[in-house]
Amino acid sequence: MKEINFNSLKSDDKEGALNEVRLLASIKSQYIVQYMDAFIDEKSKYLCIIMEFAEKGDLNSLIKYHKEKRTEIPEEKIWNVIRCVVKGLRDLHNLKILHRDIKSANLFVSADDTVKIGDMNVSKLQKQG
Repeated sequence: MKEINFNSLKSDDKEGALNEVRLLASIKSQYIVQYMDAFIDEKSKYLCIIMEFAEKGDLNSLIKYHKEKRTEIPEEKIWNVIRCVVKGLRDLHNLKILHRDIKSANLFVSADDTVKIGDMNVSKLQKQG
C-alpha cells in the first residue's frame, strides 16, 4: 500500500496523485504493478493506494544487496529485467501512457521473477500528436 499525505500536497501534486490512481485503474498488464483499490483514510487524511504485492521488492534493493555481498546478478536475470521492462513499456505506450520515471526503484519483482513497472505518479496520458 502506498500512502500519500493528501492534505500536505499542493494542488498540482494532488492532481498527480489522483492521476496515478486513474492511470493504474485503467491498466491491465502482467508487466505493470496491478491497482487494487484506493481510498482516503478519514482519520489521517492520507490517500491510500492498494496495489499488487511484489514479494521480492524493488530492483534497486536487489542491486544494493548484490553490491553489499560483492556478487553479480546472473546475466539471465538481467535479460529477464530488460524483457519485462520493454514489454511493460510496450503495454503502456499502446495505451498512450508515458511513464516518465523509469528507474530501478520503480521496478518491482514478483515471486515468479516477473519484473513490473510501478509508481505512476508522474505518468502522463499522451495527447493528440
